[in-house]
Amino acid sequence: VEYALAAVRKGTLAVAGRGTDAVVVGAEKKMVAKLQDPRTMRKIQMIDDHVAVAFAGLTADARVLINRARVEAQSHRLTLEDSASVEHMARYIGGVQQKYTQSGGVRPFGLSTLICGFSPEGNAELWHTDPSGTYTAWKANAIGRSSKPVREWLEKNYEEKSGDECVELCVKALLEVCEPGSKHVEIAVVRKGLDGADTLDETVVDAVIKKIEDEKAAAEEAKKRRAQAAEEAARAAQG
Repeated sequence: VEYALAAVRKGTLAVAGRGTDAVVVGAEKKMVAKLQDPRTMRKIQMIDDHVAVAFAGLTADARVLINRARVEAQSHRLTLEDSASVEHMARYIGGVQQKYTQSGGVRPFGLSTLICGFSPEGNAELWHTDPSGTYTAWKANAIGRSSKPVREWLEKNYEEKSGDECVELCVKALLEVCEPGSKHVEIAVVRKGLDGADTLDETVVDAVIKKIEDEKAAAEEAKKRRAQAAEEAARAAQG
C-alpha cells in the first residue's frame, strides 16, 4: 500500500469541489507527444450518466478499476431498475481497492479517485478513495502531486458557491501548482438535473484563467498603492 500511495503522490494533480448546483472536477493535463491523440489521455471520465471520476496515479490501473465500476453501475441499473448512487459507487470502488490489499498474488491499485455527482435527492456529493480502500465524503479535495499545499489552500478559500464560482475555485487551486493555460488544465462540470459531465472548452478555460490573473494583478497593484500611501504617511508624520 505504501508503494501504491507513492504512485499516487507522483501522479498528476486532480482537484474537485462541491457547489450548490454543480460539482466541478479539474485535472492537470500531461504534455502529450506531438503525434499522440490527446483524447486517449483523459484524467476525468464518466462511470455512469450522473457520476464522474478523476484519478491520480497509474493510468493502466485506473482503466481497469473504472471499467469494473462501469459494469457495477450497469448491473445495478439492470437489477434494481434505478441508477446507482454516488455513495454506492464510492463504496464499490473502495471495496475493490481494499480487496486487492489482502489477496494473495495481486498488488494494490496504484491510484486514488475523486468520485462526484448528485444524490437522488439532488444533493451534490464528492467522495475520495485511496489505495487502501478507505472512502470518505468531502466538500473539496485534491489528489496527486503537491496535493497537500493545494488541499491547505482549499481549506482556507473554499465556500459552497454556484457552479461558475466553483469552476473559478478549482482553476485557482490547480494554478497553485500548474502552469497557466488550457494546455495544462482540464475542467469538467457535473450539473444538477443533467446527465453527463460538461467538459469546458479550451477557450472557456483560458477566459477563466485570464480573469483570475487580471484579478491577481489588480490586487497586487492595490497592495503596492496601499504600501506607498503608508510610506508617504509615515514620512509626513516624521517631517
